[in-house]
Amino acid sequence: MRAPLRSSLGPRADGHHQVLFVFAECVPFAIALLVLVVEFSPAHVLYTGPMLVATPALAAVTMGPKGTLAAAGVAVAVSVATATHNHAWGSQQVYTNFLALFLVSVASFMTSRAARRRTENELNQVRRIATAAQDVLLRPVPDRLGSVRASSMYLAAEAGAQIGGDLYDVVQTRYGVRMIVGDVRGKGLPAVRAAAVVLGAFREAVHYEEDLVEVIRHCGAALRRDAVVTGMVGGDDAVLEGFVTALVAQIPDGPHIEVINRGHPPPLLLRDGTVRALMPAAPMPPLGLEEFISGPPGRTERYPFAPGDRLLLCTDGVIEARDPDDTFFDLTEAMAALRDHTREAFLEGLRQALLRHTQSRLSDDVAVLLVDRREDGGTRPAAGPA
Repeated sequence: MRAPLRSSLGPRADGHHQVLFVFAECVPFAIALLVLVVEFSPAHVLYTGPMLVATPALAAVTMGPKGTLAAAGVAVAVSVATATHNHAWGSQQVYTNFLALFLVSVASFMTSRAARRRTENELNQVRRIATAAQDVLLRPVPDRLGSVRASSMYLAAEAGAQIGGDLYDVVQTRYGVRMIVGDVRGKGLPAVRAAAVVLGAFREAVHYEEDLVEVIRHCGAALRRDAVVTGMVGGDDAVLEGFVTALVAQIPDGPHIEVINRGHPPPLLLRDGTVRALMPAAPMPPLGLEEFISGPPGRTERYPFAPGDRLLLCTDGVIEARDPDDTFFDLTEAMAALRDHTREAFLEGLRQALLRHTQSRLSDDVAVLLVDRREDGGTRPAAGPA
């Protein structure tokens, strides 16, 4: 079962554009303040009526219907104050200014509301497309796969997004249950494309290649071919500008798990309330950086995985999540605290703990695979490397 999608409500990634946007929102109120200063100073002979009339129209560009009404209200209040201060009530100019301000305010409000509805409709359409794309790219993980049970969770960091550069999948094959978790360097559509390429290669190779090394080799080769086609690199000998950290695992019939780690955070094994990281004996570079490998593109390592054990595979969006004080999220502690929960409750508790730690401001996408070895799945080995 895949946990519900969530997106953070964090600040915009581009701080420069955010400052400009806030400045634009302040312009209508700054104009109203300027008019008030002018009218209450010796320079009140200047004609400031058109400046106040423009404030609702300016607010409609950046602030929406409520902001437009607020700007119109401020403009009316300033007009009443200045007309009273200058003893201008009864003059044709004052009533003309009020009529113009009313007409511009109504038009600005209607325009702003129509624009808001159009934007919301477009955003809803984009979300529907993203949801459909996610169902194809990150399809639901089967609940039962032989001797194991699995669940997944995905949280997108980008506001309004439902899909990013993280990837995962679990497949039942004749060689056992095989799974992948990966993280694409970069953001946006190029990251989604790279994730789709790696997942496509994995889903094809797992059914035909007996050796996990060959499976991971197919994923890396597919990534490089796509990079050449899309112009990211100049040829087969060029270095990829982007890469993908990936971890491929296989759960055979025996009470163990086989893992190939290509630069990815190690999986965490929960056994008897104790969490242990399955660290690789020989670290390998990510997919796309095969030029730094002198030997084969990976080496299979075996670890105990007995009935009753729980395995968590995740992307670095989990372990690198920080609170406002820049303290990293303690995944080991969170897993130990949730050790007695069902898989669904475990993932929900992990999601809540993660969002609580970051105050719902994730800096990177989060993908999690949770795998339980069923109690009837075999015998329990002694602790330690297999």
